[in-house]
Amino acid sequence: MVESMLIGELADAVGLPTRTVRFYERKGLLPEPRRADNGYRVYDEDTLNRLQFIRSAQTARLTLAEIRSIIEIRDTGEAPCTHVGDLLGNKLTEIRDRRKQLAGMERELEALVERSRRLDPADCGEGDICHILRPEPDIS
Repeated sequence: MVESMLIGELADAVGLPTRTVRFYERKGLLPEPRRADNGYRVYDEDTLNRLQFIRSAQTARLTLAEIRSIIEIRDTGEAPCTHVGDLLGNKLTEIRDRRKQLAGMERELEALVERSRRLDPADCGEGDICHILRPEPDIS
């Protein structure tokens, strides 16, 4: 059990720079630390656990605003598990949608690469910047 640690010790424990710990404090993700007589920030195990949670949540691609919403629910005494499940489900949907978009972009780029192999650079007219990217005529 950790009784108290300074900001450098806390940052090292989770593999973050101290400026990131201060940033999370400013953003309200970490509670204001108690101060030692010399003015140094002093952190406890609860802050260490919260910081580890923030890191895990970021690994799951949650934004700081989403992480803050989870922490706010927890700070009211409620378990935020349903909320977390909803956020993660939304992330999964976003990723699936993005994969579809990327697959479409991949098909378009493949077609352009194939077109670049078919076209002769000598046929690129003076009015063209590059005929590979010129719209193909509609043959309907």
